[in-house]
Amino acid sequence: MGIFSKIRDALKKTRDSVATKLRQLFLKNKLGDAFYDELEEILISADVGVRTAEDVVEQVKEEAIGNKIKDEGFVTDLLKDILEDTLNEAPVPEFKYPCVIMFVGVNGVGKTTTIGKVANYFVKQKKSVTVAAADTFRAAATEQLEIWAERAKVRIVKHEEGSDPSAVVFDAVSSVKARGTDVLLIDTAGRLHVKENLMKELSKMDRVVGREFPEATFYKFLVLDATTGQNAFSQASVFNEAVDLDGIVLTKLDGTAKGGFVFSLCGELKVPVVFAGVGEKIDDLELFNAEQFVEGFF
Repeated sequence: MGIFSKIRDALKKTRDSVATKLRQLFLKNKLGDAFYDELEEILISADVGVRTAEDVVEQVKEEAIGNKIKDEGFVTDLLKDILEDTLNEAPVPEFKYPCVIMFVGVNGVGKTTTIGKVANYFVKQKKSVTVAAADTFRAAATEQLEIWAERAKVRIVKHEEGSDPSAVVFDAVSSVKARGTDVLLIDTAGRLHVKENLMKELSKMDRVVGREFPEATFYKFLVLDATTGQNAFSQASVFNEAVDLDGIVLTKLDGTAKGGFVFSLCGELKVPVVFAGVGEKIDDLELFNAEQFVEGFF
């Protein structure tokens, strides 16, 4: 199954909801103010942020009026193009090696599982990978990461439970530098985005990597549960302020009927989605593609 099928299938709940509402809208409304008001409501109901929804619909309206367009197919294609442009406002970073990726996020979003899948992705790209178990607080977090590291056939650097996470990061960086490893993936403890002391801890780990491994390309990825909808946007805002995010990994994309918040992440925060989780297996992770996401959305 190709990436298009996987992402399209994962977005089935969102697509079924949006497509049905769009069909009903075209049946009952000619293009006019009432049509555009309801189109905006449909986007918001799919968890596209209000500001983004207003901006998208305004662009659709201006283009349609300017070209005197009343055809349903043209308007739908126009909407898709504008939504795709919105996603592309935040271009996906191109990986340069050696690289370090630190994964952050709240509790329960699937960071550790995601790291296992990302490790597997890079192994399939013929890259050497090490994972760092810097979640030293959650019971069995290291053991869980060890299981995923074994599945992906990659090395793991770990300390005892309760150790200083920054010390784990320091040792992991020293190890990958000595071995010439291509990719270092850092697991961190889940933390509420409202806890200032925990956010400062992330900043400390950030500084360790920057100081000890300046020659590496350093990315900070936020792991988001797609089923949380607009709450994901507020999480991303706070984490972005704390560590200056380079990208987002979406988990549980196959479980949401409200995937529209992704447009707000890219359009308003200018933070790109890099990977999308489309299932529970180690291979169920895809590089994000704006065009294919929009096609899956409808």
